[in-house]
Amino acid sequence: MSYFDAASAAPLHPVARQALQASLDEGWADPARLYREGRRARLLLDAAREAAADAVGCRPDELAFTSSGTRAVHSGIEGALAGRRRIGSHLIVSAVEHSSVLHSADVHEAAGGTVTQVPVDRAGMVSPSSYATALRPDTALACLQSANHEVGTQQPVAAVAQACRAAGVPLLVDAAQSLGWGRVEGDWSLLAASAHKWGGPSGVGLLVVRKGVRFAPQGPVDERESGRAAGFENIPAVVAAAASLRAVRAEAAAEAVRLRELTDRIRVRVPQLVPDVEVVGDAERRLPGIVTFSCLYVDGETLLHELDRAGFSVSSGSSCTSSTLTPSHVLKAMGVLTEGNVRVSLPPDTPSEDVDRFLSVLPVAVSAVREKLGAPTPAATVRDDALVVDALGKRCPIPVIELAKVIGDVPVGGLVRVLSDDEAARLDIPAWCEMRGQEYVGEEPADHGSVYVVRRVA
Repeated sequence: MSYFDAASAAPLHPVARQALQASLDEGWADPARLYREGRRARLLLDAAREAAADAVGCRPDELAFTSSGTRAVHSGIEGALAGRRRIGSHLIVSAVEHSSVLHSADVHEAAGGTVTQVPVDRAGMVSPSSYATALRPDTALACLQSANHEVGTQQPVAAVAQACRAAGVPLLVDAAQSLGWGRVEGDWSLLAASAHKWGGPSGVGLLVVRKGVRFAPQGPVDERESGRAAGFENIPAVVAAAASLRAVRAEAAAEAVRLRELTDRIRVRVPQLVPDVEVVGDAERRLPGIVTFSCLYVDGETLLHELDRAGFSVSSGSSCTSSTLTPSHVLKAMGVLTEGNVRVSLPPDTPSEDVDRFLSVLPVAVSAVREKLGAPTPAATVRDDALVVDALGKRCPIPVIELAKVIGDVPVGGLVRVLSDDEAARLDIPAWCEMRGQEYVGEEPADHGSVYVVRRVA
């Protein structure tokens, strides 16, 4: 079995396992106590904090350990907004932030704050000028991920941080995906990360608040972790997280070169091996181990099951794999194809042979899914000089499949109207038009769902 979902959770690093086992016997006592066992636990905690701070590039007293990366994000945003309440209540985020950031933004807006969501291009990258334009006199905080968790695109953090610093606005960076590869460059103010992303144990996050940043921890006051993370520290897990971060950093340069070669191979070979595929994310400014692509006429959930049976664990941003049946907010913001989406994120030490085997299995899996889904015959009629495809009640990728089947039945310049109540169709039909060289005319209201109008160009 080949595990290709390291962006969700990286396998536990051997150094983390060793540090965890060794510190279980030494780090169980309360580090706030003055007796021998407490002092021993305090030494372990302080050493872990110093090691983590060195990896981040901050002072040890600026770094607090939290119960997760999500908790670090929530605490960081809440504390920074509260600390700058007199300045204003305006929050800036990008459209492709992790859900933990966007959920915090929703809570802030529901409480009366204002939020500006900065758009991204088709590669998933923000423009520093867009952040600069979004800054206002009442802006309390800006947030930007260092690299995207779904497509791997790296963001221009240093340039955005410079614009924020010039305006006197702190920038919080979600560095969960990138911290294992290196420090986050730029004059940022706050940083959050999660140990299970770099091969540490789950249940450990980092929150860094630079000296001079106005910060007011929210919730009941707790004397631990400078009041920024309530509860008894899980010292064995914290020690393992810091040890594994130092270990992966020592291996990062060589491993980045090796994994980038493997993901470059996937980026090039998949469109050659599988027809009608869109590789998404920036081709150059991306994390070494992540590559994401979407396949036309494919149900994402079915494809993931096919690949799982073939021995590969991958992830997907397709709406077909979601209980809400809504496509990934990242792919939606990028305006790219969402159906049949596959994210491959390679863990360290992935053998080259596993990638070659994946490339041999993928075309067979996609073909099998397309064959299963190719059976439905479009319910098409001619009305008002346009071909109408009734795809109501049918989920992705069926509306696009039915559109593809009838586009050749209309003359060049003729129209096809696709009636659909599937949220993914709003993204996938325009993306299909761009891939197939057809013209997407637009969306029209309907009694049920929407009508998506396509003009045949060739």
